[in-house]
Amino acid sequence: MTSPSVIYSIEMGRLVFLFASSLLLMVAATTVSAAIVEHSFNVQNLTVNRLCNRHVITAANGRLPGPSIRAREGDTLIIHVFNKSPYNLTIHWHGIHQMLSAWADGPDMITQCPIRSGNKYTYKFKIIKQEGTFWWHSHTSALRATLYGAIIIRPRAGSSYPFPKPYREVPILLGEWWNGNVVDMANQALAHGTGPNISDAYTINGWPGDLYPCSQNQMYKLKVKQGKTYLLRITNAAVDNNLFYKIANHKMIVVAVDARYTNPYVTDVLVVASGQTIDVLLTADQPIGSYYMAARAYASAAGLEFDSTTTRGVIVYEGAASWTSRTPLMPVLPAFNDTPTAHKFSTSLTALVGGPHWEPVPLKVDHKMFVTIGMALDVCPSNTTCQGPPVGAKLSASMNNVSFVPPSSLSLLQAFFFNVGGVYTTDFPVKPPVQFDYTNPSINGDLPLLFAPKGTRITKLKFNSTVEMVMQSTAIIGAENHPMHLHGFDFHVLAQGFGNFNPATDTLKYNLFNPQIRHTIGVPVGGWAVIRFVANNPGVWFMHCHFDGHLPIGLATAFVVENGPTPETTLPPPPVDLPQC
Repeated sequence: MTSPSVIYSIEMGRLVFLFASSLLLMVAATTVSAAIVEHSFNVQNLTVNRLCNRHVITAANGRLPGPSIRAREGDTLIIHVFNKSPYNLTIHWHGIHQMLSAWADGPDMITQCPIRSGNKYTYKFKIIKQEGTFWWHSHTSALRATLYGAIIIRPRAGSSYPFPKPYREVPILLGEWWNGNVVDMANQALAHGTGPNISDAYTINGWPGDLYPCSQNQMYKLKVKQGKTYLLRITNAAVDNNLFYKIANHKMIVVAVDARYTNPYVTDVLVVASGQTIDVLLTADQPIGSYYMAARAYASAAGLEFDSTTTRGVIVYEGAASWTSRTPLMPVLPAFNDTPTAHKFSTSLTALVGGPHWEPVPLKVDHKMFVTIGMALDVCPSNTTCQGPPVGAKLSASMNNVSFVPPSSLSLLQAFFFNVGGVYTTDFPVKPPVQFDYTNPSINGDLPLLFAPKGTRITKLKFNSTVEMVMQSTAIIGAENHPMHLHGFDFHVLAQGFGNFNPATDTLKYNLFNPQIRHTIGVPVGGWAVIRFVANNPGVWFMHCHFDGHLPIGLATAFVVENGPTPETTLPPPPVDLPQC
């Protein structure tokens, strides 16, 4: 059980923090200068042993996961990426707003052309009014399966967390592993119009754990001291799966999601959508011994094949006998399709009002959107054998019946900045072109409804306008929980539910006081989610499903945010070394 004193201390710490935060921030701003944090990423082939075989993967600095970046709020990050791999690639700094530094955001053909094999590019950006757990990953093809790492942004020197200082901070990156070349498999799936290949394992900090073959000694181990409290910074870096996560006999206190502080929430299970981060306080309050941590899929799509394996690491208390001589306790994980548990967790979180970088919900809405998200079909090209459902078609995906296609000769941001026509259009629909019973599986009998036209249709927004978007899941080809990620902004999650969104009743459920703030939301399977954000960051910002198997087939769109009225709200020119297509 979680120590009551820990929960009490969090509440008291919150009150003290709220009383003193303004003074602390003023002192910090006047007495502490920001730093420059510089890294070099050498991206190249790396041979590793996993699951009884030797594999060649793409990795940074010879590590899996790649190097962690640690900085403080207000620091400037400079990361030199040397692409020595055989693939063209980009790096995305997941969750970082990139305020006035959209050129450094990293999505392939959205804000830049890829860094070609043998070339280099330097990403430079400042951390502005953000702190918490972020991560970086490749934003090209399926390379992020092995090309990723943690970003830890701590408060400015002189500032503190809105909870008791932990004894130690521990990054936990949940990943996914394939016995094969992930790029080749992704290209094959695209060519044949099928879904992504099912992974062979999940990982914790790069290690699969002892439930997999040849992996008895390939398990993440965390040593703890009894009575101490640890801050676990958990990231779901898996490519195509949302995950459940538990620790045997231990409660966790959620204190932040997507680098936004929350009211303390006590739980024994986490649901982490692909791309999300969760910070939890873990107190080592159990008898001295060893306890497994474990993660496996939350698979919401009925009848769809998925990786049903389980990864686990082990927590070993100081003074415990060797965990190999005495079997650690194993947590009981939820069923793979336990949507009630997933929904309870996802809807129980609330923002820490008045905490660091908290922002109230904007009440005036300038741009309302109702957007269907889900799978679709595409016509199989002539002289091509397609294996998608149904046979003879290609699997596709869409938002409001538009299957997104990125440009090929110029990035969207370059086209916007230099006013180049013919690259995109700003006519993305604010509602579906056809209204239907979105979550009723019988819609799959209406064959014309299943095909979504391709296009690079995006939305243009005035600077500082407020956007409200209802994301409505559909049952086309099958409903599932889609993790939707927005670049450049965080958003308030006003409400979530199941079935078709009903504006007459569901708008009454909006939380306008302390809704959780995120950059990635798992839209409930066969349901909906409502988000709201202020477009105060000029540039081009991608929004997409964070399942890699769904992104290249069109489950995406983008926003063009116009410049503001002053130089301080105007996007600067691109760096001179920006990669060219």
